[in-house]
Amino acid sequence: MSDAVAASTTDTAGPSMVFHPQPKPGLPTPWAFPAPERGQLPNGLTVLRCHRPGQQVIAVEIVLDVPLAAEPEGLDGVATIMARGFSEGTDKLSAEEFAAELERCGATLDAHADHPGVRLSLEVPASRLPKALGLLADALRGPAFPDGEIERLVRNRLDEIPHELANPARRAAMALAAELFPADVRMSRPRQGSQETVERIDATAVRAFYEAHVRPAAATAVVVGDFTGTDLDHVLQQSLGAWTGAPAQRRAPQPVTADDTGRVVIVDRPGAVQTQLLIGRTGSDRHDRIWPAQVLGTYCLGGTLTSRLDRVLREEKGYTYGVRSFGQVLLSSPEGTGVSLLAISGSVDTPNTGPALEDLWTVLRTLAAEGLTDQERDVAVQNLVGVAPLKYETAAAVAGTLADQVEQFLPDDFQGHLYERLALTGTVEATAAVVSAFPADRLVTVLVGDAAQIAEPVKALGIGPVTVIPA
Repeated sequence: MSDAVAASTTDTAGPSMVFHPQPKPGLPTPWAFPAPERGQLPNGLTVLRCHRPGQQVIAVEIVLDVPLAAEPEGLDGVATIMARGFSEGTDKLSAEEFAAELERCGATLDAHADHPGVRLSLEVPASRLPKALGLLADALRGPAFPDGEIERLVRNRLDEIPHELANPARRAAMALAAELFPADVRMSRPRQGSQETVERIDATAVRAFYEAHVRPAAATAVVVGDFTGTDLDHVLQQSLGAWTGAPAQRRAPQPVTADDTGRVVIVDRPGAVQTQLLIGRTGSDRHDRIWPAQVLGTYCLGGTLTSRLDRVLREEKGYTYGVRSFGQVLLSSPEGTGVSLLAISGSVDTPNTGPALEDLWTVLRTLAAEGLTDQERDVAVQNLVGVAPLKYETAAAVAGTLADQVEQFLPDDFQGHLYERLALTGTVEATAAVVSAFPADRLVTVLVGDAAQIAEPVKALGIGPVTVIPA
């Protein structure tokens, strides 16, 4: 045995061992979600910065106020093609040269478009931040959008669409959106466009969309990481500060209507051995004071392996590998008139589709009649609040959440206060919120599966009229 572990002696009474004192754990240090500093560059670009000592990989999020609703009629998907085109060369570098310069910096650059706007995400070692920010600024200030590269991006997007339609979860999401929202509302249609609309997109359309909507005064940069030894003000001014554009124009919020009348839509997949479930309705956004209680109640319903839905459908009945409930903000406004998706998702084997739905509705009705237990509430608080320090260990996680808050017009300290409010939310309040979020008689159910096998059992449940549509 090592001397560092124990010392041995031998005497007439036999061997004895003397152990070193057992280490004792220290007191946990207090944690709070990082608070950013807010400022603005002379060109109108809003900047949120958050110094995180030890985070040597800097994360930068650029939030562009270019919602999907701004896409021209008949050109759904042009925001996505524009977002992808930012990395396809600038007025200084070709697409290949731009990619090579990013690689020399050890940086990654991603972009995507969603209902709130367009996001660009940069990660780079702290020592290469000035160079990488310069490249990002060039992409925003002078994107080339070359004809050949845009044509390639359009072809790539067209190739993706059949795969999305073949994916049961994606197909269910498309069908639910089309059911909930009127056809003239952008949220009713695929985020990245359909084959019909994407085929119409060319470089001219992308450039026109960029010129009409992308400007620094309507953008926010979130920068998170260790800024030790970096004059961040100077770096920002020399890079993103050189980006110019017209003043920002205030977008009038568009009212969003939805129909959550209880009904069932089956997307027919003959021969499918599983049925994909997506059950949902719309709710308010994170400005609503009920949001923390709704988060807590939804987690108790289907947020983890120990939730009610999993206990019944997975552990007791063996219908599924897992069922989850969640709330996802789709679009917000400064006035707090945004909309979120409240949903339950999962998959079950085809023969048990009817029984699984029957048991799911029983869970919802029992929850309304009996409520959550204090133990369920306590476990949910422990999991949601206790995991936060681990969830936000990286600069990218912090930057992403701060960017979400910008898109949703929330105060910079929202996330920190959310954890405080979760800890203070009681069982009765959480029960009321989740019952209100998932009323058994006001849910739209989308099933992607074999209609010949599941339609009649589902009709017998009486959870709403059943419609079958082709895949």
